[in-house]
Amino acid sequence: MKVEYHIETAFSPEFLRAAARLYRIAGWVAEEDACDFLGAALGNSCAVCSAVADGRLIGMGRALGDGVSDAYIQDVVVDPEFRGRGVGSSIVRTLVRELRRRGTDWLALVGAPGTEGFYRSLGFYSPEGYTFWRIPDDAGGGGG
Repeated sequence: MKVEYHIETAFSPEFLRAAARLYRIAGWVAEEDACDFLGAALGNSCAVCSAVADGRLIGMGRALGDGVSDAYIQDVVVDPEFRGRGVGSSIVRTLVRELRRRGTDWLALVGAPGTEGFYRSLGFYSPEGYTFWRIPDDAGGGGG
């Protein structure tokens, strides 16, 4: 199986449907939910990497950031049929290469529980003294 990795810059309706399928497989979107947000989410991402085999989107990942100094990799997903073949690793490496090419020198990510070994194998680490913070979905988040 030959897999091609691309940094995407345009998102056709076909690509968005295939991406929605991957988001549903990952459990990030319920089967009955619309994925209308994906065009804007991917379009506003700093970089999006696709993994394509036989014309089919089998994996993807994206990075959020300012495009020059800082970026966060997220939403890395591979179709279960293709897991364990280095596809996820290649997606992350492709994103890292692209971000480094742009001059991004501070890269981070948030991985799902159980993915620590995967990301450690790619050179990521959890820096001592840093804490992950999140605000609940229903909180206003307004300050002062």
